[in-house]
Amino acid sequence: MVGDKSQNVELTDHEAELYDRQIRLWGLESQKRLREAKILLIGLNGYGAEIAKNIILAGVKAITFLDHRNVTVQDRCSQFLAPRELLGKNRAEASVQRAQSLNPMVNVKADTSNVDDKPDKYFSKFNVVCATQCTITQIKRINEACRKHNTKFFSGDVWGSLGYTFADLMTHEYVEDVIQTKKIQISESGEPMQKDKFENIVVTERHVDTFVPFKSILNITKSSLPKDSEIYYMILIMLNYREKYGKDPLPSERGSEDFAAEAAGIIKKYDLEDKINHLVEGDLYAQISPVCAIVGGIMGQEIIKTVSQKGTPHNNLFVFNPDTLCGKILRLGQS
Repeated sequence: MVGDKSQNVELTDHEAELYDRQIRLWGLESQKRLREAKILLIGLNGYGAEIAKNIILAGVKAITFLDHRNVTVQDRCSQFLAPRELLGKNRAEASVQRAQSLNPMVNVKADTSNVDDKPDKYFSKFNVVCATQCTITQIKRINEACRKHNTKFFSGDVWGSLGYTFADLMTHEYVEDVIQTKKIQISESGEPMQKDKFENIVVTERHVDTFVPFKSILNITKSSLPKDSEIYYMILIMLNYREKYGKDPLPSERGSEDFAAEAAGIIKKYDLEDKINHLVEGDLYAQISPVCAIVGGIMGQEIIKTVSQKGTPHNNLFVFNPDTLCGKILRLGQS
């Protein structure tokens, strides 16, 4: 039930002072839940660094960086947690010191293992798992492991100037503050009101929402997608390319035959003609820092809402469109 897990958690005076603004924003009980949360973040590219920053500043108990990759030249564009002098070093380890300095009260750890080497039970140690820079096979496997162990799951990516977040919270309970207008019939003196008077009151409502696994949002039929969903097709193209080649296309591979073939497959499957050609030919290479900040901020916000159980979570796909510079929530795979 909402609120049960944090009842025995107490904040120290220093924590109460440090998180004062947040406590006033989302309440003491929500901050207590955050204080007990253990987060696993897979992938420490620029997008992962933005997610880490937001989670650490919110005041979770612990966050583990899981990444077997090394810091690359491309990381310099957006990965602000890894110092330039650590080029070629493991990305998770290179990010710990700066991440820890953001909030000394959060336990920040690095794991240099490959996620493929982790058993399913490994994910049960965390309240939330957030996977970035993973293949479709990896995302589905991690998602299913999280479901088996009742761990909240997120995945997301940024390619150039487009990005997405996905959430599978299974059955999720949360509260939401709603402003309602109430008619006042009696004045402060106890006399009936001469004219109708209204005041706004805040009412806390409890809700339950159901989510679907990542595999359910793949291969959605065109007829079930809302209008202006071009970014969904781009996500499929990018994930399919990574699944097939084990990496994302590099700036030096712009216009490559391999990438063009993956794009052509999706365009043909969904009968898109030339509707997404401008996106396919756009900036999909490396990660643009402002987009990492925007989409990483959304991901961090969603993880915080999930752990604190305060606020309506995105159910289930958030996409960022580089053409409009706007985000959109798509609810896909629901029966």
